[in-house]
Amino acid sequence: MTTIYARERTLQEEIAPTVEERLPGVEVLAVELLSPSRFCVYVDHPDGVDHALCESVTEALGGYLGDFTVEVSSPGPERPLRKREHFASAVGRRVAIRTGRELEGRKRFRGEVLAAGENAVTLAVSGAEPLDIRYDSIVRGNLIDEG
Repeated sequence: MTTIYARERTLQEEIAPTVEERLPGVEVLAVELLSPSRFCVYVDHPDGVDHALCESVTEALGGYLGDFTVEVSSPGPERPLRKREHFASAVGRRVAIRTGRELEGRKRFRGEVLAAGENAVTLAVSGAEPLDIRYDSIVRGNLIDEG
């Protein structure tokens, strides 16, 4: 796995508990590095994500503002998927997944989520047998906007 994705995981592990503890109901879906000094935090809330919530998340991450430009975003139609729970809610939907290492000769996959098991998501890939992709090998996963 590249340094970028390892850094994203570290940021995710630091940021999610901070935000989720300070702002009840907020879920940090993903943290993505946009440049070495800029990251985006994708959040969701049962009541939706508005400007005020994004501002509150930014304030909760004030300690990062000296080293990073922090962006906060709603998940949007191409919702980030990183955890088993995210993939479980996407069963029957088409997704795009990028892995940190090659599986069957490639790192990028598109297909329908068939199942979200304990350790891996099962993906129906066009022209191939269903493929199990371990969650710990996924560096990016998103719903595909079919609207």
